[in-house]
Amino acid sequence: MQENFLHFLWRYRRFNQENLITTQNEPIQILEVGEHNSHAGPDFFNAKVQIGETVWAGNVEMHLQSSEWKTHKHQEDRAYDSVILHVVMEDDDPVFRPNGQQIPCLEIKKYIPLKITSTYQRIWHNAHWIPCQHHYHQVSDFTKQNWLDRILIERLEMKTLAIEQALQITNQDWEEVFYRFLARNFGVKVNTEPFEQLARSVSYRTITKHKNNHLQIEALLFGQAGLLDENFTDEYPKQLQKEYQFLQQKHQLIPIPKERWKFMRMRPANFPSIRIAQFAQLLFQSTHLFSKMLAAQNVKEIHNMLEVKVENYWKTHYVFDKTSISRTKKLGKSTIQLIVINTIVPFLFAYSRTKGDAQFRDRALQFLETLPPEKNSIISKWQELGQTVEDAADTQALIHLKRSYCDKKACTNCAIGNQILK
Repeated sequence: MQENFLHFLWRYRRFNQENLITTQNEPIQILEVGEHNSHAGPDFFNAKVQIGETVWAGNVEMHLQSSEWKTHKHQEDRAYDSVILHVVMEDDDPVFRPNGQQIPCLEIKKYIPLKITSTYQRIWHNAHWIPCQHHYHQVSDFTKQNWLDRILIERLEMKTLAIEQALQITNQDWEEVFYRFLARNFGVKVNTEPFEQLARSVSYRTITKHKNNHLQIEALLFGQAGLLDENFTDEYPKQLQKEYQFLQQKHQLIPIPKERWKFMRMRPANFPSIRIAQFAQLLFQSTHLFSKMLAAQNVKEIHNMLEVKVENYWKTHYVFDKTSISRTKKLGKSTIQLIVINTIVPFLFAYSRTKGDAQFRDRALQFLETLPPEKNSIISKWQELGQTVEDAADTQALIHLKRSYCDKKACTNCAIGNQILK
């Protein structure tokens, strides 16, 4: 059993509240359960209880066993001096205030309905794909959709935090931060980290100094990726190599280790060499990427901005010095959709929060509702459970539900879990 089960019981009053008695045999009445606190400090703020003839206002702390008060060293934290009630499953060690007065304790286990406890135990101890797998169909579509709408915003807020942290480091340089996050998305899962490291190793400001020279942009990116440190046969990589040697000295650049790039078990179209070439083409054909993204009114405009294809050498190569059948290698529709979902939408949301302008938030949500649902193993499993999936807004919320709630068995913090437990 987890402590958050106690939080659920208290928050929603899912226990028998008649004839409550503290461990000191004093009658207790719950007047206000207080505000749930998910941060440091007591579990519930501003509660109000009547113990005997006295009404107490203050905070409530909860533990499975009262001895955890000392284990967590609450006796050394002044934030817990205002606790008016200690709610526990088992009172195995009385707790006292600094002045020697015992803190009233409610041993709640005897007041919990057996059905709620058994349902919680079944959910917590099973090994299903989601804990409530056999109960999920019992929850109304209205409850599910309301919860998905809410956690979609929660997911976007989480992504916004990473953007805001990067902005602090770069002195609020939106173009630079957008460039880094966009590069990360070109990594196609397995190469996201090295792509981000590549973008950090050569700033957007440096790239823009060579915005009119495609060869130099490619030289900067391939050189910083560590992929020009070879004895080449083809003339084109030799040109890039020569150009990079000059640019490296000019800008005092240090490349990342080439060993960080993964080529194995990948479709050639997703090789990092092709993705770097496509990224270079995007940077060459579009300056002020972040500003253009802000100006885009719909997904089609974003798609047109990101629709890049490599030319010349890369039409007949997937890697340096190995000729292949001539093909136009452009960013696929699905890749562009993932970039919109994972970069464009979070940046619009972050910009809206930072500037206090709701139009960018609304546009971010509109983009998600316009895009088709993502296709991956998580979404397939939800559909097997009968969950309707209509657009990318649904899939983003369902991915967040699985990873942040179901995988962590945070059922008592989930509206769907709460409905089942009720």
